[in-house]
Amino acid sequence: MRLTLFGYVLRNYLGFILGILGGLVLVFVVVDFVDRAKTYTGEGWALDAAKLYGYKALMAVQQLGPAALLLAAGTTVSALRKKGEVTAIRALTFGPSALYAPVLACGLVACTGLVAFDEYVATHAGRRVDEITTQRFNRWGDYNFYYSPKQRFRRGDSIFFLRSGSAQDGFQDVSIFTLSREFKLVKRLDAAGMTSLGGTRWRLEGVVERSFSGEEHTTVRNLESAEYDLGIEASAFRIRPGRPEQMRVPVLREQIVARRDVGLETKQYELALHNRFAYPLAALPAALLGVGLALRANRRGHLTAAIVEGLLVAVAMWGLMMVCRTLVLTERLSPLVAAWTPVVLLVVAAAALWLNREGYLHVPRRFLAVR
Repeated sequence: MRLTLFGYVLRNYLGFILGILGGLVLVFVVVDFVDRAKTYTGEGWALDAAKLYGYKALMAVQQLGPAALLLAAGTTVSALRKKGEVTAIRALTFGPSALYAPVLACGLVACTGLVAFDEYVATHAGRRVDEITTQRFNRWGDYNFYYSPKQRFRRGDSIFFLRSGSAQDGFQDVSIFTLSREFKLVKRLDAAGMTSLGGTRWRLEGVVERSFSGEEHTTVRNLESAEYDLGIEASAFRIRPGRPEQMRVPVLREQIVARRDVGLETKQYELALHNRFAYPLAALPAALLGVGLALRANRRGHLTAAIVEGLLVAVAMWGLMMVCRTLVLTERLSPLVAAWTPVVLLVVAAAALWLNREGYLHVPRRFLAVR
């Protein structure tokens, strides 16, 4: 009997997940297309737009998946309650765990799947969206901010200005500035080319070396070729262009270390790394919260109330995530705290509803009942 009930609730929950997620993705795609339809022009635009929105739909699955799990949980319990089946479950001496357990089990699998989907599918889809949008439809937005090659790096007291080239093939048109503790220019190297010799040693070609020992005293040397220990390895210059949200976990970790080594900001990359796990996993406590809200005593409205409550929770969490992201970018909050705060709050809210229902936590009924 218990397994039969588990399977029945699970099937209902899965059906609502697929229906709600499909509806959300469809609405997103249609609204986005209507909003940008004027920009899709040129020969064969329909096929390219279809590819673009295929990739956007994949991104939307990852972005809207947690909301779908939340809405489906409340809707499932509300639908069962509306048909009197929750009362029947109680009459068979089954407690709330008969509803929580299927949602918990399905949520664990779904959250794990969302993490993997984001890692292996959504990241690639995001890059393809940027490529099609810029190369086919000439809409650039903030593309250059993320994809322009990084030219300025800092390591210790040295600032490197690498105008072209790569760590593998060497750099061209290079300037290296050495600063004192008082942030005054002590030495400047200008070179036509810079090639790694392994470790922290580099060969510079066509060098103009300037040393500054005072405000007016400058020593200049011209060298055809010279070797220098610049205190930095070639791997430190392997800064990959692209949005951090579109990088896989190993690349994100590599870029955080590389960017930190050369004095570039890493907050956005650290936040993306934590969110790769925190955002999908937030769906689990959110779904349990949806069940708790749907089981409240003296509840009215059922399906409508479940949808409204789910949307309110989703909007509140989305707003909190945006605030936390802003605080991270302005260096007022650590990425770890920003990414996991919404998850912790959802866990606390879901636990509070459960404890109150079991009689371990007293909350005035007027705060839980829908008037």
